[in-house]
Amino acid sequence: MVLKADRQIFAPAFSGDSDGVRLSVRVTPRAGRTGIDGLVVDADGRASVQVRLAAAPVEGAANASLIAALAAALNFRKRDITIRSGSTSRQKILHLAGDAPAIIERLEHLLTPTGP
Repeated sequence: MVLKADRQIFAPAFSGDSDGVRLSVRVTPRAGRTGIDGLVVDADGRASVQVRLAAAPVEGAANASLIAALAAALNFRKRDITIRSGSTSRQKILHLAGDAPAIIERLEHLLTPTGP
C-alpha cells in the first residue's frame, strides 16, 4: 500500500541523527525494473520506503543495487550510504551520512507525490 507523503508518515520512515539520517527501507528484489515506489506501512504500523530492484538477492547484488538506486535518486555518493541492519532481509535500516536537515529535505522531495 503506497501512502501519500505526509509529515506524520515521514517521521517513522526516516529520522536525523548526529551524523546523518537513519532510513527504513522495504526491498522487493527480482522486480521488473528498479525504482522507488514511495512509502509503505507494515502490519505493525512502521513506515518504510518501498524500493523495487531488478537485481537478484545473490552475493550482495541486490544490496549494491539498492545503494546505487538511492544514491542516484538523492544525488548522493554511494560511499555515504551504508546498510546498518538487515543486509540479508527485505527490511533494512540504512544510514545516509551528511547534513541531516538537507538529507531529510531531499527525501521529502523524492517521496512527495507529483500530481494526480
